[in-house]
Amino acid sequence: MAQKASHVNLMSTILNSIPAEAQITRIEYEGPRIALYTKNPRFLHQNNYIISEIVNSVKKRVVTRTEKSIRKPEQDVRSILDKTLPVEAAATNYFFDDAIGEITVEANVPRLLASENGFDVAGLMEQTGWKVKVRKSPHVASSAIQNIYYALKTGADERERFYRDLGETIFRPRFTTAEQITVKCLGAGQEVGRSCFLVETSESKVILDAGIHPGSRNAWDAYPRLDWADVQLNELDAVIISHAHLDHMGFLPALFKFGYAGPVYCTEPTLPLMTLLQTDYIKIAQIEGGRILYDQKDIRNMIQHAVTLQYGTVTDVSPDIKLVFNNAGHILGSATVHLHIGEGVHNIVYTGDYKYGRTQLFDSASWNYPRVETLITEGTYGNKEDIMPPREEVEMNFVNAINKTLSEGGKVIIPIPAVGRAQEIILVLDHYMRNKVLTEAPVFLEGMISEATAIHVSYADYLSRELRNKMLEEGINPFVSEYFTSIEHPSGREEALREGPAVIMATSGMLEGGPVLQYFEHVAPSERNKILFVSYQVQGTLGRRVLDGAHQASMLGDNGKIKIVDVRCQVQKVDGFSGHSDYNQIIRFIGKMRPKLQQVIVTHGDKRKLENLAYVIQRIYRIPTLRPAVQEAIRLY
Repeated sequence: MAQKASHVNLMSTILNSIPAEAQITRIEYEGPRIALYTKNPRFLHQNNYIISEIVNSVKKRVVTRTEKSIRKPEQDVRSILDKTLPVEAAATNYFFDDAIGEITVEANVPRLLASENGFDVAGLMEQTGWKVKVRKSPHVASSAIQNIYYALKTGADERERFYRDLGETIFRPRFTTAEQITVKCLGAGQEVGRSCFLVETSESKVILDAGIHPGSRNAWDAYPRLDWADVQLNELDAVIISHAHLDHMGFLPALFKFGYAGPVYCTEPTLPLMTLLQTDYIKIAQIEGGRILYDQKDIRNMIQHAVTLQYGTVTDVSPDIKLVFNNAGHILGSATVHLHIGEGVHNIVYTGDYKYGRTQLFDSASWNYPRVETLITEGTYGNKEDIMPPREEVEMNFVNAINKTLSEGGKVIIPIPAVGRAQEIILVLDHYMRNKVLTEAPVFLEGMISEATAIHVSYADYLSRELRNKMLEEGINPFVSEYFTSIEHPSGREEALREGPAVIMATSGMLEGGPVLQYFEHVAPSERNKILFVSYQVQGTLGRRVLDGAHQASMLGDNGKIKIVDVRCQVQKVDGFSGHSDYNQIIRFIGKMRPKLQQVIVTHGDKRKLENLAYVIQRIYRIPTLRPAVQEAIRLY
């Protein structure tokens, strides 16, 4: 009864704040939002101060939706859009989200469809009965984005029910006034891989990240230890994903396979990047006969339960936890996770992977939080020696390493994660080749890298300020170059492996499967070729063994048998392209926190590095610093 009364009071407060001209027909929960359905979208669009005042009054997220009865059929709306949208905007695709009455228009020049540039958005809503959202068209087709559209379209009715049920759960009255907060380390404790933490309060259970360990050889070390936490999946209020790398989200579809049916919170670009990498993970497992954790049905289920958020948006995820994502500077859409628990009781910031320093792709990680008591920080580069050289020096080391091999007629393989470092390296290669500093040679990109890059184009507003302006205001795509050839099919690899110098970028970044292994097999036996690492190599991976000087590598052949590959090629690592904070950046980031932190928890690093980092933080800042192992719990409050 209390829950029903609370719901009625909330809705009454909102209704009393809205003029009759708004023609509000109903008010519904839409997950963490409250949706106002209107027959007069133009009025609310032109008087958006009304919504702002409601938000300030009820302290909840409020969105407007068009009543279904005024939404015109999809085919009619497509015709209206074709006639109404300016040709110069170059619209390429329309996606109709029936669950929320919203059209996504993909356009090559999205700024021409903005209200501030004179486009009549309100008029288009009135004419069609649909809200309009605009995004930049990717330069090549993205199967991940299309898969998301398909999953959202086919699951529209289920999503409406899911949103309503989720809202009822989030906005229910609290069961207790007691306050207790615990963090359980289910992965990434004194290791790099399978990041996963369970935050438990008196009211809620929330998981931060759900990754896999890329270098493990057994299930106990490969996946988050949910068994130890003794948590039932139907007890979880939310899963929050910091970014789209497999060691942070590779286990997520498995949660749905085993019965989870709750929300997944992530930033807008994280969803297509997750979908891309998880789908590829399935393909590689099938080809190599490895453990297949989940299938496409589980990924589709994940998509239909995703709640995507922009940076800086305050969102309720349970009766006593609010979430805010902020830029982490690591990869596209990567976020630090700020949890505000209770009425000012405690604030946690979980950094995920972050870069406290500008790169060509991203602005530096955000640090100016209103309040933080507990910081959970990565410590990948936690040793005093883990200091990145100046960027100019890094790029010249990279260029020189490639030039030497190309001049000798060799090939350079760059094993690379498809998301993040690949796009950074693309920009560097194009820049130095155009300026005649890097020897001109064909650069081959495996297809998944090209698609991941297309997602970067589609979500250009998450890139650095400079790139955003270049892409959205000037219409320049810096990821397209005459030097690059995308390999979309395995048959195309023959061209890359022909005699002659070339640069080949292929996944995975740690030689743990994927197309890079076919190139590795051909290139490794020759002394004139080079394997050039530009990203972190986790202990236990083939990449780490090769980097440490292994003269032979065992690989699974096409016939399913193990074969031995001689490693006679040159092996080199160029430090400085990492999307992780180095030692100095971690220390500076912690020093920026105001007011002073109550405690720090260091994770996601080799044991020795975390020991050093914890000692230094405690000594410099006089802040209690913990470095939990997997299967260790910490009482915060």
